[in-house]
Amino acid sequence: MISHGKDLKIFAGNSNRQLAEAICKELRLPLGNLECGNFSDGECFVSIYETVRGSDVFVIQSTCSPVNDNLMELLVMIDAFKRASAGRITAVIPYFGYARQDRKAKPRDPISAKLVANMLTSAGADRVLTMDLHAAQIQGFFDIPVDNLLGSPLFVDYFKSRFGDDTDNTMVVSPDVGSVARARAFAQKLGMTMAIVDKRRQKANSSEVMNIIGEVRGKRVILLDDMVDTAGSLCGAANALVEIGGATEVYACASHGVLSGPAIKRIQDSVLKEVLFLDTIPPKEGEKCDKIKYLSAAPMLAEAIGSIYHDDSVSRLFV
Repeated sequence: MISHGKDLKIFAGNSNRQLAEAICKELRLPLGNLECGNFSDGECFVSIYETVRGSDVFVIQSTCSPVNDNLMELLVMIDAFKRASAGRITAVIPYFGYARQDRKAKPRDPISAKLVANMLTSAGADRVLTMDLHAAQIQGFFDIPVDNLLGSPLFVDYFKSRFGDDTDNTMVVSPDVGSVARARAFAQKLGMTMAIVDKRRQKANSSEVMNIIGEVRGKRVILLDDMVDTAGSLCGAANALVEIGGATEVYACASHGVLSGPAIKRIQDSVLKEVLFLDTIPPKEGEKCDKIKYLSAAPMLAEAIGSIYHDDSVSRLFV
């Protein structure tokens, strides 16, 4: 028996309506009737045009660029549903912004990820569903349940269909030491060996590649990361794999394509053969790159939403 809400309703803000519509299509449900806009001074307003009393409400909103506007939209939507007596409110955040500020890297740094977690809880969210948090420990910043889905199974299926069983000539590469655990699990699922790009970061959004740990000469390599922002690190690692390591082809995949500033041009001009992203962040309008391809996260998110609504386990989605 489902005690938390009499029916399932899905609503979306303005950050990624295309993904929200795809999720609704998977669940065979209509997208909820909601208007989210701005007053003339930029303040966010929300109007809900259907009853949600006692309903199990899922609010889909990526906190991508413009980050602060989308975050505020999410908070106001949650508050509106809480005051409209929703039975339970789940914040579905395919891309969780501010996740890179998860610790004090130097004196007087904020821990913005914890601040955002507090804001979501205070607004009235009962649980959070997200995908590939930049740091897994952010789940512990919340005092409510958090389901952190992994995008790697979608990439595993893609590369298995693309390269088949050619595991002898293909390797997985971690773009930095911090991503080793993620890359190792990915390599095990593909049945491939792994290498590491060792780099030293000089300042934010800038890195210097030092050396490559592992033998990639003559191999096709797959770089795996959780997000790509300015693409400086990614393209630098790809160049090093070819120029220093002697790799023949370089592919890359990441759950979140933030793609700020010169990112798209850098990817286009790099040695990368193909870069895969999930549609947790919508593609930038008017900026296209032949090397960039998107896979849909809608089926996985829809299955997770259905499982949460029916009080089923979501652990099968991590296999």
